[in-house]
Amino acid sequence: MKEEFGIRVDDTTVRFERLLPGPIEKVWAYLVDSDKRAEWFTSGAMPAKPGESFEMTFHHADYSPHKSPPPPGYENVDREPQKMTSTLLALEPPHRLAFTFGKPIADNQYTEVDIRLTPQPDGKIKLTLTHSKLPDRKYALNISGGWHSHLAMLQHKAEGKVPPSIWDVWRQVDGVYDKRYD
Repeated sequence: MKEEFGIRVDDTTVRFERLLPGPIEKVWAYLVDSDKRAEWFTSGAMPAKPGESFEMTFHHADYSPHKSPPPPGYENVDREPQKMTSTLLALEPPHRLAFTFGKPIADNQYTEVDIRLTPQPDGKIKLTLTHSKLPDRKYALNISGGWHSHLAMLQHKAEGKVPPSIWDVWRQVDGVYDKRYD
């Protein structure tokens, strides 16, 4: 699989793009269906309308049958499911999903994830993931390695392939975004 790196759009925004096999409804299901989304990112029921809160649960050990030890500091993330409450910002099937991400970075201020799906002439679906309102470079670096790894899981799943351990993917890009964002 060709490595596709995210870019730092500005001081507060990173963007990732992937070409996935269609149809768009298949890719959309990986975003909104709890069981499908759990294969690469998080489980949790998606609310019906913007403004509603929902819980997403990460469990990194479940993304692949291939196992490798997590990097130092990530042992708990691998061992136990981690929960995160988000707020749905946009739901426009089957083209756009947006939500707040993680804990507040300031007084009730959250980072935001916006995922858009665009059909391509060759039948593939372009996924564009933009994570914005990032507080600083350190956060951008951490989130970029994470999105890169999670999107690699999605790419494999969408292509009907068994992904490697997410930690092996993470190790391949560890430190790469630090150089790319100079």
